Amino acid sequence: MLCQLSINNFAIVRFLELDFRPGMTSITGETGAGKSIAIDALGLCLGNRADASSIRPGANKTEVSARFSLTDIPLAKRWLEDNDLDLDDECILRRTISHDGRSRAYINGNPVPLVQLKLLGQLLVGIHGQHAHHAMLKSEHQLSLLDSYANHRLLLESVSASYQRCKHIEAELQQLITSQQERIARKQLVQYQVEELDEFGLKINEFEEIEQEHKRLANSTELVDNCQASLLLLTDDEDSNIASWLNKAVSLADNLQSVDPALSNVCTMLNDALIQVQESSSELQHYLSNLELDPAHFSYLEERLSKAMQLARKHHVSPNKLAEHHQALTAELASLDGDESKLEDIQQQLEASKIAYLANAQKLSQSRSRYAKELDKQVTQSIHELNMPKGKFTIEVNFNPDLLSPNGSDHIEFLVTTNPGQPLQPLAKVASGGELSRIGLGIQVITAKKVATPTLIFDEVDVGISGPTAAVVGRMLRSLGESTQVLCVTHLPQVAGNGHQHLFVNKFNKAGSTETTMTALDREQRIQELARLLGGDTITNNTLANARELLQ
Repeated sequence: MLCQLSINNFAIVRFLELDFRPGMTSITGETGAGKSIAIDALGLCLGNRADASSIRPGANKTEVSARFSLTDIPLAKRWLEDNDLDLDDECILRRTISHDGRSRAYINGNPVPLVQLKLLGQLLVGIHGQHAHHAMLKSEHQLSLLDSYANHRLLLESVSASYQRCKHIEAELQQLITSQQERIARKQLVQYQVEELDEFGLKINEFEEIEQEHKRLANSTELVDNCQASLLLLTDDEDSNIASWLNKAVSLADNLQSVDPALSNVCTMLNDALIQVQESSSELQHYLSNLELDPAHFSYLEERLSKAMQLARKHHVSPNKLAEHHQALTAELASLDGDESKLEDIQQQLEASKIAYLANAQKLSQSRSRYAKELDKQVTQSIHELNMPKGKFTIEVNFNPDLLSPNGSDHIEFLVTTNPGQPLQPLAKVASGGELSRIGLGIQVITAKKVATPTLIFDEVDVGISGPTAAVVGRMLRSLGESTQVLCVTHLPQVAGNGHQHLFVNKFNKAGSTETTMTALDREQRIQELARLLGGDTITNNTLANARELLQ
């Protein structure tokens, strides 16, 4: 429940602090006095848009705060707890707007983004404006009213979630279809490249091996000559070779060692050197015997090496990376082949998601149809009370499986007949301005009873209503105020007289500037204000008597 509203430097309000009580509060005042200013200021606390033009001339900033009791608002308490913003059983919303247009929002003293203020505000206050009747002519608003009455939030969330899944899969499918031609062209190119590289069949590290073997065979004559020359020097020259000279040195070292043991290391080193020379000679002989001078093999290697370098240039890679490039192309080809099956898979997913969506939408439609019949009866009864005794109201719910939207697949139409013998027709074609106001007000009051919003504001929703009908409207709002806090801005004495309490808005000039105040009226003051609403500026005994009767 709204407990207090404080307004500083907003529009023509210098300072205003209002305390609110349960029940129905009537708000009246002369035309142009600013009866809706408090409602507009509260709207700032609920996250409505604002700019520097709302600041009172001469002031640096506007500040508005609203204090709510959360005793009977468990949804709001849970929301505050979930967002770590709770403060016992109270909630204070505050909004400031500086002269440069910057806005700051606070919940229980904590700075918050505007979107959080809006989310919490929806749980605290419901505002019904004077233009709501005209909005009711729109199909989407009619749908919103029916859903508010039915309060099938979980069904709406299921439909919205399944719709979003359909759209996500549909976008993915469209992206695949759009790129299909590119994929086909790419697949043809990659397939040709893979077949070409498959035919060549170069293995990992094979290029380095071919390159090394080609280099060896290209220099085979030089290798043979140098090997033979080395063998002659080491062991094969009968006249003089390193092995024979080392053998003589070993014999001499043995003799020296027998004379002086200190030369034993020299003897060991010479023996090691002789062994190394002999083993080196043996290795060279083995290498030379295995060195094949095969022109055909050399030609094969040269041709393969040339082909590898040619393909590497064609594919814009280095020759030693050609085999890895081949593997990458093969993997890409497999991926492109997989895209075809992916396309079929996504198409199947889309069909399945549409079936799931339609199942949820069908449940939602059935719920709407059930509550539409219930609402039909209540609105029809309400318009009978509002001086349309022969009127009939019905809601047509048509399920269209070809229509996919986050709100379901229904087309909603409010149908009405105001005269006996006339067929039901769309609201916009039948109802006059006054009839539309009465029907709209009846629907707003009925739906407000079903929606768990603790504070409801009706801002001149009784426009186009007068006489006995106005009295019925007043009683309807008072009845609603028995279970919900109701604030009603009105110009009708029959409505204002039904309030549990009454606030009067007054505009005056002070020191060359305009100000607005709002004060609570006692019983005698209420009688005077109701008399003014009844008779205008001239208040007579008759108007005072009528005012007392209205208040009773």
